[in-house]
Amino acid sequence: MEKDGEEDIIQIVPTNRKYGYNLMKQNIEELKRAYPFLEIKIAGYSVLGKPIPYIKIGNGEKKVLYHASIHANEWITSVLLMKFIEDFCRAYIFAQTIQGHSARELFQTVSLYIIPMVNPDGVDLVTGNVNKKSEIYKNYETIAHRFATIPFPDGWKANFNGVDLNLQFPAGWENAKKIKYAQGFDSPAPRDFVGEGPLTQPEALMLYDFTLSHNFTLTISYHTQGQEIYWDFQNSNPPRGYEIGQEFAKISGYSLEEVPYNSSFAGYKDWFIQEYNRPGYTIEAGIRRKSTTNITI
Repeated sequence: MEKDGEEDIIQIVPTNRKYGYNLMKQNIEELKRAYPFLEIKIAGYSVLGKPIPYIKIGNGEKKVLYHASIHANEWITSVLLMKFIEDFCRAYIFAQTIQGHSARELFQTVSLYIIPMVNPDGVDLVTGNVNKKSEIYKNYETIAHRFATIPFPDGWKANFNGVDLNLQFPAGWENAKKIKYAQGFDSPAPRDFVGEGPLTQPEALMLYDFTLSHNFTLTISYHTQGQEIYWDFQNSNPPRGYEIGQEFAKISGYSLEEVPYNSSFAGYKDWFIQEYNRPGYTIEAGIRRKSTTNITI
């Protein structure tokens, strides 16, 4: 049963629409008006110059980072985090709980940083927010033309430059390069091209610098799909990494898995675990569908 006044609060974040960059910006502005305690700032910029915002909830000493849509065709993860922000704010206002924990207590003990759309240029392509007659769209088409087996634009994961942002981090990057080059991804592509070196793309460098400038206790990278949680890097076990992963699995119903070898290098989670020896997770949200457009980490 809703508390007095709760029914008067308008739902802001839609969950039944393709979720592009401008809609996210609009929702962030609306959330800030409704919940002025949110901190909204810019973490960096995309290749095409789009400001990449982050939202901070809470004032606690423990810092946690969530981020989504590092892969363009996994834009539904942006909706997931934006809706989570809205639900957290409602719970805080009405003194409710989140998974049995007081939202107000969490607000005082944790500072939660959320980057809901790491790859806004790519997301706009996949969600139909790029003019098909524009030079920007033609650039995407030119790259995609070499990879006829990858659906366009639905199969696009990369940024505007055709670089897979989750293969940009200095954690076994050379290994990732060997694997992906052997698979035929040795130049700009809709997915799986590692770039000319680690951290050559502004979105990846933004996430790297943002992490270095904060002292995060834990990070979660949201991807799709498969209902799986990946927790390790090269068989390392950060303190409580596996145990926390087990709790996530129990709550979500997802399975806790080790990363497949060919996907086990150069990702953000990999670098975070390697750099800090702290828990970092990739959460593959949603049900895996059998099709040519299956999304992998």
